[in-house]
Amino acid sequence: MALVIAVEDPRQPDVRAVVDRHLAFARAVTPPELVFAFDLESLRAPSITFCVGRVDGEAVAIGALHELDPTHGELKSMHVVAERRGEGLAQAMVEHLLGLARARGMTRVSLETGAEPEFAPAHRLYARLGFAPCPPFGPYDERSVCMTRALG
Repeated sequence: MALVIAVEDPRQPDVRAVVDRHLAFARAVTPPELVFAFDLESLRAPSITFCVGRVDGEAVAIGALHELDPTHGELKSMHVVAERRGEGLAQAMVEHLLGLARARGMTRVSLETGAEPEFAPAHRLYARLGFAPCPPFGPYDERSVCMTRALG
């Protein structure tokens, strides 16, 4: 399996299908007022770098780096299609996005994810990659799980 991660347009049909799956998952397991997943237009904002992970040309993972300010980034829209989970694709995407953040001079990357049981694998992944719980930031509140990591 050779994963290739690159900046791509989320409007491509195969990528849009992964974005749609991400949004459907978020909406299915999270109370509506706590769904902060970005839609296609939000993923095209100038402050967003949207990446796609492909295996043999197939879009199987997405993730974005949102520039909150020049030194602080946020991971957004992290999703691996269900059929490919457990293969290390999410970890590879997070590491790729952290590399982008470092290259841009960011010193901190944070994230928000759901508190529901369906998000437990994400919580474990982020903790394993050095993210620690932090107070809510931006539009989030205590009903979300927020985590942060300093970049060395």
